[in-house]
Amino acid sequence: MRVQDRGDFLIRAIYALCLLGATYNHAAILIGHGMFWTYGGVPLPSAMFWTSLTLADPATALCLFLVPQLSLSLTVAIIVSDVVHNLWITARYTSAHGAPTGIAPYVPLAAQVAFMIFVGTTIHIPWASRALRQQQQ
Repeated sequence: MRVQDRGDFLIRAIYALCLLGATYNHAAILIGHGMFWTYGGVPLPSAMFWTSLTLADPATALCLFLVPQLSLSLTVAIIVSDVVHNLWITARYTSAHGAPTGIAPYVPLAAQVAFMIFVGTTIHIPWASRALRQQQQ
């Protein structure tokens, strides 16, 4: 395995592990509250979005190794939409109910932002590796 291929594989593996960590969080919520929980009263489209990630995240994680080119795009779409959505929800409910106390409520959002930055700064590596391999065939 070439160095570039190892970097490509390692980055896709990190993406998959992060997506599976998110899957665990979404699944724990569904197990604890049921599929139709409204996440404490958020708008229905928001609850549906979060619930849908319970399937979208692991499917994308698996596809990172089966259909890498498509799933790299899906990884970007999932993390960007999740961060934008969660920033909007945080802003909406912070302004409506006051800021939560302590740092704990912001840790998951900070982790998502960190993952989004990681994806944004590394996506060129697996993307180029796949593109180069397709050109050589």
